[in-house]
Amino acid sequence: MTGASPLRRRHAGGGPWEKAFGFSRAIRTGDRIIVSGCTAAVDGVVLGQGDAAAQMRLALDCALDAITALGGSLGDVIRTRIYVVNRADCEAVGRVHGERFADVRPAATMVLVAGLLDKEMLVEVEVEARAGSAKPHDRPGRSSWGAPRE
Repeated sequence: MTGASPLRRRHAGGGPWEKAFGFSRAIRTGDRIIVSGCTAAVDGVVLGQGDAAAQMRLALDCALDAITALGGSLGDVIRTRIYVVNRADCEAVGRVHGERFADVRPAATMVLVAGLLDKEMLVEVEVEARAGSAKPHDRPGRSSWGAPRE
């Protein structure tokens, strides 16, 4: 290892909180892309009010736009973290995640939280990707430790 820092690129989503709170929508360093929490807020206005599934779709669109802007793709996503305000919305939010990532199947966590930045926000999602890691999906058969794969 040479000790040189990998190339670091930032992507700004244009939201009102990025500059005020001092963060980037996403950062790419080497092949790693990390996307900050995305919600259904557009220009400071929460869309899909009262509909957690609609908000999840919008939040994922935001996250995947950032990944694409930094040279990644849907297939490069390796991890998601989902924050949901209402337990009753978990099923709908999870189904939207499943529709979007049915073939990718990243590692995922869903956490119930007391609230988000705006009281109308019902869901927030963070996404991580490794650019260039997309490949034909895992082959059926056996895992490296012998158990049948799904």
